[in-house]
Amino acid sequence: MRLLADAHISARTVQFLRSQGHDVVPVSESLPPNATDGKILASARQDNRVILTQDLDFSELLALSGASRPSVISLRLSSSKIELVNSVLAKVLPQIASDVEKGAIVSVGDRTARVRLLPI
Repeated sequence: MRLLADAHISARTVQFLRSQGHDVVPVSESLPPNATDGKILASARQDNRVILTQDLDFSELLALSGASRPSVISLRLSSSKIELVNSVLAKVLPQIASDVEKGAIVSVGDRTARVRLLPI
């Protein structure tokens, strides 16, 4: 999966996802530090990447826009401990891959992932 990791995604999680075969670029490597959420959405759309974030703003902006891309994976976990984040992502990414490919907002909890296909 081609991911754009938002600012709150740990470098250790980026490395973990890369070790799992995912193409992951942190926002900090592709955009200036003051990039707006809108610019991050545009960059992900242009580069055909899925935004991985803990920020609910991306889901709201995407839903309001009526767009079908980019997909957003929003982490809504009980803890931001890297071990939990990595464990949940290892389980959920293969399960949601086909929905994300179509265009979706995915809210990932500790035990569940809720998928809403785009556009909303």
